[in-house]
Amino acid sequence: MPTHFHAIVWIDHSQAKVFHVGRSGDDEIVMHPHLPTKHLHHKAGSIGSGHAAPDKEFLAQVMNAVSDAGEILIIGPASAKTEFAKYLREQHSKIGDRIVAVEAADHPSDREIVAYAKQYFKIAPVRTASAGGSGRG
Repeated sequence: MPTHFHAIVWIDHSQAKVFHVGRSGDDEIVMHPHLPTKHLHHKAGSIGSGHAAPDKEFLAQVMNAVSDAGEILIIGPASAKTEFAKYLREQHSKIGDRIVAVEAADHPSDREIVAYAKQYFKIAPVRTASAGGSGRG
């Protein structure tokens, strides 16, 4: 079980990566939707947007992964990030209230996601005491 206050979620329609980050390190959870991503083709004159509806089971799975976080940053390409934020705010407002931002991000590496979260949340690395003295002078 994660023990960090901050969480960052990178999400698109084919997967979600959740990182709980803190001064002492980070934990990663990767999730995939139960159903494969559907590609719909919208034809002129047809009814509807031509977009597949969000996979609510997938969004619930990601929500469970961040349910204990105190602050949640959601990033990702396209519309999945805003769909997830909307899902949290409408279906689970106590968790949705902990969203601090929803931002665009293409396909960063895991290391880049964690670095961005630490910079966003202003999490400094743990510093060890140097062996050279107290630094007082």
